[in-house]
Amino acid sequence: MTSLSFMVNGRRMKLPVHPMARLLDVLREDCALTGTKEGCGEGECGACTVLVDGAPVNSCLVPVAHVAGARVTTIEGLRGRHPLQHAFVEHGGAQCGICTPGMIMAAVALGKRPTMNQMKTGLAGNLCRCTGYSAIYRSIEATTSEKNRGVRKERKGRRR
Repeated sequence: MTSLSFMVNGRRMKLPVHPMARLLDVLREDCALTGTKEGCGEGECGACTVLVDGAPVNSCLVPVAHVAGARVTTIEGLRGRHPLQHAFVEHGGAQCGICTPGMIMAAVALGKRPTMNQMKTGLAGNLCRCTGYSAIYRSIEATTSEKNRGVRKERKGRRR
């Protein structure tokens, strides 16, 4: 065991963990962040995707020692307020929920206006067995439309 320090969803964490423990397990068990799902445990499905310093990674493949000093963002870090979270619900991108957190985190890493090719490439490591990908792509595209950008601005204004 060693004491590792890193940021999780904007909060500094210092945990006594084995350096080779999977980031996925540390997030779920030690940080009680169960939104990150384990699908295959082999880095093939993307259900466990989180962002490490803004880049999507399969947390089932990352030893926690690799994130020492890094910023880790999980689905909980979006706090239910990210436009992609709303779009996945409104446009049918979420079905059973196993892949949804990983899909959303991979989509967040794409930036604000990804092209269809960027979506296909960026989500290539994330598997969904429920929706087919058209509903997922439609959900991501919805966050780039003029109409939706206006809604986001309006929502932000009401929160202040």
